[in-house]
Amino acid sequence: MLNLYTDSSPNGYKATIALEELELPYRLHHVRISQGEHRQPGFLALNPHGRIPVLSDDATGIVLFESAAILLYLAEQTGKLLPADAKGRWEAIKWLQFHSSSVGPIIGQRVNFEVFDKARNPAALERYQRLTEDAFAVLDRRLAEHPYLAGDAYSIADIAHFGWSHIARVIDFDFSHHRHLSAWHERVAARPAVAKGITLPEPATGA
Repeated sequence: MLNLYTDSSPNGYKATIALEELELPYRLHHVRISQGEHRQPGFLALNPHGRIPVLSDDATGIVLFESAAILLYLAEQTGKLLPADAKGRWEAIKWLQFHSSSVGPIIGQRVNFEVFDKARNPAALERYQRLTEDAFAVLDRRLAEHPYLAGDAYSIADIAHFGWSHIARVIDFDFSHHRHLSAWHERVAARPAVAKGITLPEPATGA
């Protein structure tokens, strides 16, 4: 049995969406960050960094943290959500890594400075607004040429990016002027597994 430890967050939604897409049985453990449950010894034994999501697989004894690693593991285990041909596979991995190293951290910092930082640091806010816009423009150009980030097929790269584009919509980081990115977002959002995944363990109501 798979066990997913998660909370309502863009990174957590990547894992729930993937599990719902793959129709895999799993136990959902709600780790309530607002109550400090991610800092309890039991959870820190799974991820010493104290961040969600975490996936454990009873069948293999493997425990994974970091959403990109979880997405790759699920794709490898099932042979789905990752193109079979070498070029498509590496396109998916490349865009997954672009999300993990650039897009996710950039938007996360923008959330911090724009939503949570009461001191209002104008220089930091301007920087991360600009970096967010640059990242959205890169995605928009890619999606002008392909329906999905890896090419013609929906993959874990799309799931990873959607986790944060969904939250961007929730908290009004507008990217509607990037029409190819916006069309992609709506295409992915219409998938039944995605619609369910963003409600687990509960819908996000803010950043």
